[in-house]
Amino acid sequence: MKVTETILEGCFVLEPKSFKDNRGVFYESYQKERFEELLGTKVNFVQDNVSVSKKGVVRGLHYQKGKYAQAKLVQVLKGSVLDVVVDLRKESNTFGKHFKMEISSENRKAIFIPKGCAHGFLALTEDVIFSYKCDHYYHPEAEAGILFKDPNLNIDWELPEVEMILSEKDLELPLWKELEL
Repeated sequence: MKVTETILEGCFVLEPKSFKDNRGVFYESYQKERFEELLGTKVNFVQDNVSVSKKGVVRGLHYQKGKYAQAKLVQVLKGSVLDVVVDLRKESNTFGKHFKMEISSENRKAIFIPKGCAHGFLALTEDVIFSYKCDHYYHPEAEAGILFKDPNLNIDWELPEVEMILSEKDLELPLWKELEL
């Protein structure tokens, strides 16, 4: 597995070694010991989540606050997304910056998102199946987010807003300057 640190401290792109033949493809998407050795950190994933989205759906930017903050390992099982991570860690050298890239079932890349970062994605294809491994259980009282089109973040989602599909909840998320971090 190839591991590359992104522009955000502690946020990594993982590229598994794939084996392809006339039957299809095989790859190891996660192996705890190898994962921890490559990233140089211990992570205990306790919850797996899957979302299914159609083209144009934006989910995010979401995070869990305080003691319920979650590190995540995200990957696409079907389709393609533009994945976005925003660093909310005040002590980080990359505080306030964002990283984005396309991940898909074709490129098989995954992203490790450290605690203290907001996350979201835009479904680029129909029938996206998106998988999240989380190192902390979901707690509704700790749920938080940032408006996807916050001008302070200046994220280019690479799709006109009129073509995006968002939940009412995500459209009402606060701006960066309103956050209590």
